[in-house]
Amino acid sequence: MRGVVFDGKQAQVLDDLEVRDPGPGEVRVSIAAAGLCHSDLSVIDGTIPFPAPVVLGHEGAGVVESVGAGVTHVAPGDHVSLSTLANCGTCAECDRGRPTMCRKAIGMPGQPFSRGGQPLFQFASNSAFAEQTVVKAVQAVKIPEDIPLTSAALIGCGVLTGVGAVLNRARVDRGESVVVIGTGGIGLNVIQGARIAGATKIVAVDANPAKEAPAREFGATHFVDASAVEDAVAAVREVLPTGADHAFECVGHTRLIRQAIDLLDRHGQAVLLGVPGFAEEASFQVSSLYLDKSILGCRYGSSRPQRDIALYAELYREGRLLLDELVTRTYPVEDFAKAVDDAHAGRVARGVLVF
Repeated sequence: MRGVVFDGKQAQVLDDLEVRDPGPGEVRVSIAAAGLCHSDLSVIDGTIPFPAPVVLGHEGAGVVESVGAGVTHVAPGDHVSLSTLANCGTCAECDRGRPTMCRKAIGMPGQPFSRGGQPLFQFASNSAFAEQTVVKAVQAVKIPEDIPLTSAALIGCGVLTGVGAVLNRARVDRGESVVVIGTGGIGLNVIQGARIAGATKIVAVDANPAKEAPAREFGATHFVDASAVEDAVAAVREVLPTGADHAFECVGHTRLIRQAIDLLDRHGQAVLLGVPGFAEEASFQVSSLYLDKSILGCRYGSSRPQRDIALYAELYREGRLLLDELVTRTYPVEDFAKAVDDAHAGRVARGVLVF
């Protein structure tokens, strides 16, 4: 079968991969569509260290092909959106409703794939850039069949992370103000999460002026073109003179993390979603936090995928959550290199590989 493999030096599309049958508590899924996320690119450029060779992809949707013993919530033929959260379901954190903190779900990649008899790692417990993959049952969430799989694919990472950061982590409330730094796939979902939450002022900041139209479509009330102003912080403060209740950094740049903190009003929260290099450090003025300001990390939108994916699917069906609009372009998996180039150049909100 076909899939995208990173061997530690380059990523390429191969057609001789194999994946094992599902074991107890597992599901084998035929992938229909998978979004190309910045995290996939970060594995390729080394920002996210990951053992190789690895089958890439982690934002996918497809149809259940087979299930292992004990799996009852999905069956062959069901449409599913996949999460990356292979949580155990039995530890203290899972029991408290914090599956993103499950220690058994982080840092232990499996090897369900093989090529020529040699095992390949699975990225983010998912590997959606393959015609078929095997995941833990908890990662497969049944969705209505009337949701296009090219759109449903994006729920499993970009939507869970962006919308979830707003609703679950920051808990943005009605009437509050939000600044979103970076309006790629994650940033657009933060924007629409803020809109759904009832924020009244949503200021999007990006150095690419072409991002203004999609940012406003998703719910931004104001847009700051960081390439056209000397001081983006000052430009935002023209809209929010006392600062923002919430500032989300969605790029992964330490300078922008500092900007997010500097933009906070009293009792404001800076939520960090972008991923800088693992050795990078950010600085801030300590005294600036003493007015009850907070800096929050956020893993995977603090989500509970079995609950949240179903919720976001329903919000999409009601017309309140935008998914189709996130899909700028689809690519056959053989055009993976073109999809990567378009993502690097900022020509797409989300490119989606299709099988």
